[in-house]
Amino acid sequence: MDLGIDIGTSGVKAVLVDDDGRLVGSHTAPLTVSRPHDGWSEQDPADWISANDDALAALATAHPIEMSAVRSIGLSGQMHGATLLDATDHVLRPAILWNDVRSHAEAAVLDADAVVRDRSGNAVFPGFTAPKLAWVQANEPEIFDRVATVLLPKDHVRLWLTGEKATDASDASGTSWLDVGERAWSTELLERTHLTVDHMPTVVEGSAPTGQVRAELSERFGFASAPVIAGGGGDNAASAVSASSPPAPASSRSARRASCSLPPTRTHLAPRRPSTRSATPCPTRGTRCR
Repeated sequence: MDLGIDIGTSGVKAVLVDDDGRLVGSHTAPLTVSRPHDGWSEQDPADWISANDDALAALATAHPIEMSAVRSIGLSGQMHGATLLDATDHVLRPAILWNDVRSHAEAAVLDADAVVRDRSGNAVFPGFTAPKLAWVQANEPEIFDRVATVLLPKDHVRLWLTGEKATDASDASGTSWLDVGERAWSTELLERTHLTVDHMPTVVEGSAPTGQVRAELSERFGFASAPVIAGGGGDNAASAVSASSPPAPASSRSARRASCSLPPTRTHLAPRRPSTRSATPCPTRGTRCR
C-alpha cells in the first residue's frame, strides 16, 4: 500500500493506492489563498500542516487496515513558493506562492543576467523563488536578515513529516538557483540573491527516500514508520502516488508503476536555449504564463 500527499494551491489531497495501482481511498482538506494586495498570493504554512493532519486522520479513520500496510509516502505540490524559516525552523512570514507577481522588477533584473539563464536553464519569472527572496530583501530586510532556510511548500510538509530538509531536483530547478547541468545548487546563482548553499535543503532525485516519518505521526495515523520519497512538483496527487512507489521489478508491478520509480536522467533538466519572450508577468496566470 502506498500513500500519496499533494500540497495543492486550493487543497491538500491524500490518497491510498494498492500494489496494483487501484485507488483505495482519498480525502481532500481545503486551503485558502490570501491576497492582501494586487498581485500578491500567500498562504500560511501552518495551514498546510493542519490540512495534512486532517487528510491523514480522515484516511486513518476510514481505512485503518490499509493505513497499517503503508510502505512508503510520496509528496507532490505547488512549485516555486518561498517558505522562510529562521534558525529554529520557525516560519518568518506567510509563504509567497507561485502565482504571486510582486517580484516582477526583481525577476527582470535576474532574467537580464546571462549567467542566471545559462546555469538555471530557464528564463526568470516573478513566480520563481529567487526573485521572491530578492523582493523580501528589498522590502522586508528585517525578515530577510533572519532567514536561515528556504523551503518549497511540499518540502515544508516533509520537514513536519520527517524532520529532514530536502527537495527533489525537479522542484529545485524552478527556483533559479539550481545549476541544471550539475543538478546541484549553484553558489554563483545563490549569491545573486545574497544567499548560500547553507540556506538550501539537500537536493536529491525524485525517487530517493528523504527520511522516515516521525514516530509520533506514525502512531497517530496508524502505520509503521515509512520512508518519505522526495517526489516532485505539479499540483497532482497522481504524481505523489507515483513518487511513493519504491523501485521494483516490472514483473511484480505494472509497467507504468515500474517506470514511474526510475530516477530522472540529466536530459530532464538539460539547459534549454534562452527564451526570446518577454519576462512580463501574465496578468491572470502569473508565472504559469509562457
